[in-house]
Amino acid sequence: MFGLSSDIGVDLGTASVLVYVKGKGIVLREPSVVAINKDTGRIIAVGEEARRMLGRTPGNIVATRPLREGVIADYDVTEKMLRYFINKANGKKWFFRPRVMVCIPSGVTGVEERAVRQATIQAGGRTAHLIEEPLAAALGAGIDISEPSGSMVVDIGGGTSDVAVLSLGGIVVSRSIRVGGDKFDEAIVRYIRKEFSLMIGERTGEEIKVEIATAHPQRTGERVMQIRGRDLITGLPKAVTVSSHQIYNAIEEPLEAVVGAVKEVLEVTPPELAADIVNKGIVMTGGGALLNGMDTLLSEETGLPVYVADDAISCIALGTGKALAMMNVLPKQKSSKLFKKVMG
Repeated sequence: MFGLSSDIGVDLGTASVLVYVKGKGIVLREPSVVAINKDTGRIIAVGEEARRMLGRTPGNIVATRPLREGVIADYDVTEKMLRYFINKANGKKWFFRPRVMVCIPSGVTGVEERAVRQATIQAGGRTAHLIEEPLAAALGAGIDISEPSGSMVVDIGGGTSDVAVLSLGGIVVSRSIRVGGDKFDEAIVRYIRKEFSLMIGERTGEEIKVEIATAHPQRTGERVMQIRGRDLITGLPKAVTVSSHQIYNAIEEPLEAVVGAVKEVLEVTPPELAADIVNKGIVMTGGGALLNGMDTLLSEETGLPVYVADDAISCIALGTGKALAMMNVLPKQKSSKLFKKVMG
């Protein structure tokens, strides 16, 4: 296309979408939320504007998250959201459609993979390429995965947590579980309802997680936060104070699931690569890596050094951008065959 079409990398996350444009870096970072008028089917708002509407809309408007647990839950809405973000990042260059690289969790099925490709093409991509999240996260974190040496990445996103051991530019062992930031939020909402008979929304659950949640209460100081919601007994608004130790009790189960996945991958890692990981340690990426004490918890449970990547939230988007420039180097994961089917 005479160099006029852009190459775009998309981190199509359950909680947020990040868009990387070749030569410009990350140009867009928005929540993956869409507000729709139920009567007309028209999209009212996308991204941050729609997120502010969550739980606060009148009857005819619904604010929805079209991706759940790392995969497409509502195809039509996802396609419209992708189109909006691609146009916003690329400008409306109708004749020069961009090549788009989208990241997917390592455990997706063929049907889920195909849905992402198809939505990307329909949303305005000239070609749709997929890259697995651990591979993109490793590239974005600056790990040299081309060497015959083992590197371990733990990516904790909004919908999924991906654990992988990489070597020679590919994934040797991986495990993807549908536990991420959303499951932490849900666990907090359930705990507050059970312990305080107080109903709070998803957004409040997320705010509690960011402000005072901890994965290791012994190493982090006790913090408290006042939260407001609806009393389930009286039906009236009420405020209560919660502590970080109480929130740890709320999120203990999803934390154990993430630690369990890491241990499972380590158990089946070839011994030579395991020796490399002892030297290099584990690199954590994704929003979940920023949970207070998460690195300390993983380090204690595995006995390995654990590092949080510099810009943990942006790692996957940066990695998809780097992958666009390495298209010939990265292993072709069934791409040409599936792509022909999509276009046909």
